[in-house]
Order: sequence, then C-alpha cells, then structure tokens
Amino acid sequence: MEKIAPKNILFITLVSINKIEDRNLYADLIRCFVKKGHHVSIISPMERRMGKKTYEVNGEEYKIIKVRTPNIQKTNPFEKIIGIFAIDYLIKSAIKQRLVNDKYDIAIYSTPPITLVNTIKFLKDKYGLYTYLLLKDIFPQNAVDIGLMNKNGFFHKYFRKKEQVLYDFSDNIGCMSEANRKYVLNNNSEIQPNKVEVCPNCIEVNYSSQTYIDKNDFNTKHGIPLNARVFIYGGNLGKPQGIQFLIEILKSQILNQDVFFIIIGSGTEYAKLNTWVKAEKPQNVILKEYLPKSEYDKYVEIADVGLIFLDHRFTIPNYPSRLLSYMEYKKPVLIFSDKNTDIGSNAEARGYGVWSYSNDLENAIEKVNEIVIMPRHKIEEMGLIGHNYLKENYSVANTYEVIVRHLV
Repeated sequence: MEKIAPKNILFITLVSINKIEDRNLYADLIRCFVKKGHHVSIISPMERRMGKKTYEVNGEEYKIIKVRTPNIQKTNPFEKIIGIFAIDYLIKSAIKQRLVNDKYDIAIYSTPPITLVNTIKFLKDKYGLYTYLLLKDIFPQNAVDIGLMNKNGFFHKYFRKKEQVLYDFSDNIGCMSEANRKYVLNNNSEIQPNKVEVCPNCIEVNYSSQTYIDKNDFNTKHGIPLNARVFIYGGNLGKPQGIQFLIEILKSQILNQDVFFIIIGSGTEYAKLNTWVKAEKPQNVILKEYLPKSEYDKYVEIADVGLIFLDHRFTIPNYPSRLLSYMEYKKPVLIFSDKNTDIGSNAEARGYGVWSYSNDLENAIEKVNEIVIMPRHKIEEMGLIGHNYLKENYSVANTYEVIVRHLV
C-alpha cells in the first residue's frame, strides 16, 4: 500500500483507555496508528462509579480525553439505557470544550453506542472529515433478540432510527466478519454496498510478554488436576453469553474428573452462576469475578482450550473479540453459539476450533468429550493453526491498512 502522510485522527470508543500502552482491542490499534506517524486524540469513557470528573492525558503523539459518563458497562438495563441516551451529548460537549481548535482528517468510532449521531454530524459539519464506523455491536436488534427490548416498541423505534442515521453519516462501515457484512446490507437496503467492508477485530500479536510458567506448580497451587483437560472462559458474564447454557454444560460434567473449567469474568449474570457454584460446589470448576490481566494471562497459559458462549436466540452475527486472546496464547477454541454468527463455522473450517449450537445440550456435550479425548499433540496443533491465522488475519497492521486505504 502507498505510504500516506501523517493524519490527525479522532478515535471515539466506550472501551476504557487510560494510556495507549493498555492492552485491549482499541488501544492496540491506536498504538499502530501512532507508530505509523499519525496523531491520535482519543475519547474514552470514565463511568461515574469511578468518582472522578472529566480529565485529559497528553502524550507526544496522542491525547486521551477521559469523559465522565453514567455507568454503561456491567450495570442494570435501566441505567445502561439512560447512559446510552446521554453519551452523545457528553462526548460532543467534551470535544467542544477540549478539542474544538484541533483539526482532524478522520473520525473512527465504534458501536456500542449507536447514539453518536449528533457528535458525528458536528464533526462532519465542522471539519468535513472522513468518518469510519467500526461496527462491533448491532443494536437495537441484539437487545430484541435476547428479550431486553420489545420489537417495534418506543425504544426499539428510537434506537433503530439512530442506527440508520449513524450508518448514513458514516463514509465506511467496517464489519467484524463476512456474515456481519451481509447482515448489515440485507437489513439496511438504503446502504450502498461499497461502503460496507470486513474490518475484523484485531490485536497487536505478542505485545504482551509471555513468561514461562511451571504448569505443574501452578496447577498444584490452584487446585487444578494435572491430567485433566482444562477449559477456560474469560470475559463478560451477561445476557448475551447465555449463562444458563454454560451452567447446563457445567452440570453435565460435574462428576467428570477428566475435565476442569476456569471461569473468570463479571457481568449482570455473574450472580446467577455464582449461586449455582456455591450451591453445588463442583470440584472441577473455578469461578473468579476479577483478576488483574497479568494473573488472568497465567490461567490462559496453563489452559488447554478457550471457551466462547453466545445466546442461541441471536439473529445478528456476533463475533466476540475474546477469540483473539485465546489465539494469541495458541489455544484452540470450543464455541457454543447461535446459528447466525460465522465465528464457529470459521473456526471449524480453518482448523482451530470446534463448534456447537448453544441450545443443543446433547451435541454440546459430545463436543466437550471430543476435545477431552483428543490427543495433546492435536490440541497443540489446532492452537498453532489459530495463532498463525491470528497473525495473518487479525493483526492491527491488517486492520490499519483496511482503514487508511480510504485516505490515500
């Protein structure tokens, strides 16, 4: 690709970024932009539970505006809705107060939320800048799918209109997968097909230094059997993950000494899972609500297989970014999902995972058993295939090129 002159980039996300050295989906991509010589201004939320006012962090080639917002992540549906209503005004106000004299070439922003309509219109009117939407969340349909919103009710109509206007304001829409791209076009006939493309989730591969862990010592210390097949799930434990199906999987394996489950995460359904664990006291399950990333990574490193759960009711094709951390640590994946996403079919077709529908318990148990009896060399081979696929397809360099080719 032709080398482009440095651009001034405005990056808006609801993911918390405190410094660009952070390790997450967007901080990794931002570092890539900075390393390529661009200046990036980042708008990132700071939920009210932190007890701080909006503030600014300045670096040599970047600045971060931490905008105080209502609690939006891992909170009750009512507060989440209020926050989604308010976020557009709060971000637009922060830009006017702190960035109004700056000049930008491109605004990159992600869903959630889909309510940034006034902010994006303001940016296009003021700067005439190019706008790029990273579509990570198809809302409000995802809320309808899992029963959090009534189809064609007031909230659905309101947010659906916001979604359509945001799509219209966006010069390009980057989707997480091909199924994602097709869904957007099939359900939004007014969108020109050439503005919608695949721009996958990405990470800076091997950015984190992986230190050697003595698996025998670690497992013994944490009560993990040395000869069991260890499955790990890390991430949100909410409605989208279909936690009841996860519980059914755990129930089915409660007497199986050949498997061990590590579940680390938080969310609105954590209490439901925790209640079951406390009541049944399974000897082959570890449940932790939170761990520092450095500690969580140790559990991933000693695990054999990464788990991904998606509620079977989804009609939209989700593509959880949790997949990438498993692939980075050379772990094959076991995916329980709806039939509309292509995350499971992609994993099976490319040889780095196994997949089952998340409403077919009998088949899901068969898939668990398939992995339990799989030779270790086969597990390692699948993990390596996934790691190589990650480097070739889900690196920040690839996603960077997808975006900036529009600015050449």
